[in-house]
Amino acid sequence: MKNVEPFTLTLFRWAIAFGLIIPFAWSGIWSQRALLSAQWKLIATNAFLSIGICGAGVYFALKYTSATNGTLIYTSSPVLILLMERIFRGRLISWREIAGIILAVSGILYIIAKGSLEQLLALDFNDGDLLFVMAALGWAIYSVLSKKRALQPVSTISMFAIVALIGSLMMIPFTIYEASYADFWPKQMSQWYSLFGLGFISSVLAFTCYQYGIKILGPATAGIFMYLLPPVGVLLAVTFLGESFLPFHMMGLVLVMSGVILATLPFERFVRSST
Repeated sequence: MKNVEPFTLTLFRWAIAFGLIIPFAWSGIWSQRALLSAQWKLIATNAFLSIGICGAGVYFALKYTSATNGTLIYTSSPVLILLMERIFRGRLISWREIAGIILAVSGILYIIAKGSLEQLLALDFNDGDLLFVMAALGWAIYSVLSKKRALQPVSTISMFAIVALIGSLMMIPFTIYEASYADFWPKQMSQWYSLFGLGFISSVLAFTCYQYGIKILGPATAGIFMYLLPPVGVLLAVTFLGESFLPFHMMGLVLVMSGVILATLPFERFVRSST
């Protein structure tokens, strides 16, 4: 969001998210207070990764690199999640998942390159891209840690509230520093509308759904849906910003959706039910 510094934006976003969710999460937090206290290191690590590295880190990186580069790098997270699950948990990666990932990545590259190989080869990566590499790795680690058995008794909403609170507290020292050289308090109503949108839609709704997906489906399957970010972003831009929907958008969307369906749809269940 323009005119709001990265750490300040992150603090407001997650503080708002915490304020919105805490009335619904408090009973679960109280009932699991002993477990949450015992696992405070793991929860603090998840807050640092998801809100620090993948939140403020991404906003900071966008000051030095393009959204196109960031999208291209950040959507490597599902592959990193699969690799980490393979290395640390021995999870097998099926050929169907590999094929789905290839299709989805091809669709992302097609959209970013606007259907032109020359434009794809002309992409210029810079220092800010390293921060996006760190963010993609951080998101993969966060996704895998969120599936740890020790955290499973805690409800998705309660875990979200605790992570949002700890992550917001982590941002305070950095926000104080930003306030020393830039405006701290958003002054325009449009900025507040954007902050509440980030707090509710991009934080409460998106993160709780993702965390629930990790809990039910596992990190690898939930992570694959990140490939939907570029095509969904295109569709939102067309719908709300009046941008054009061009043939390369359609082709990329078809590739991404085909890859996600191929990698995540339980075909084996359908085969068993039909026999």
